Amino acid sequence: MSTTFTATELHDAFADFQKTVAEIGDTRDWDRFAELFTPDAEYIEHALGTMHGREEIREWIWRTMTAFPGSHMTGFPALWHVVDAPTGRVICEVDNPMRDPGDGTHITATNITILTYAGDGLWSCEEDVYNPMEFGHAAMRWCEKAADLGTLDDSAARWMRRIGPAFASGRPAADRL
Repeated sequence: MSTTFTATELHDAFADFQKTVAEIGDTRDWDRFAELFTPDAEYIEHALGTMHGREEIREWIWRTMTAFPGSHMTGFPALWHVVDAPTGRVICEVDNPMRDPGDGTHITATNITILTYAGDGLWSCEEDVYNPMEFGHAAMRWCEKAADLGTLDDSAARWMRRIGPAFASGRPAADRL
């Protein structure tokens, strides 16, 4: 049996979701993110797999957002959203800006997110759709810029050495480190 939500309910629930996610972007308390989902929720992340249940979502979000490049993303604002009341879904484009590498450069990548509302402020499903190459190129641009500025931290440098070559701009690796 499914519950039908009005467009207003979905807009309000999404506004609360966005407010909480903005706070999490500041506090980095990823437990609060997991608590936005029902205990049996699914989180579909096309490049990294599907998490089943709040506790798998919790483990995954902590692992993902405390390692580069997630650890360097400063927020996750929706650039736009639409609601589909008959399905209880909110579809949005999420911006994932990275912190300033030291000279004011703005580096980001976006994804499409589909959220399914369960009621009572909780979501039963999130699906993130994006191009992993776009995110990899953004992370590598950030690393290259930070290396040039002398602000490349250890976690980003490790990522740059291990994974970054797949996204390199063409400059020799020695010139980027």
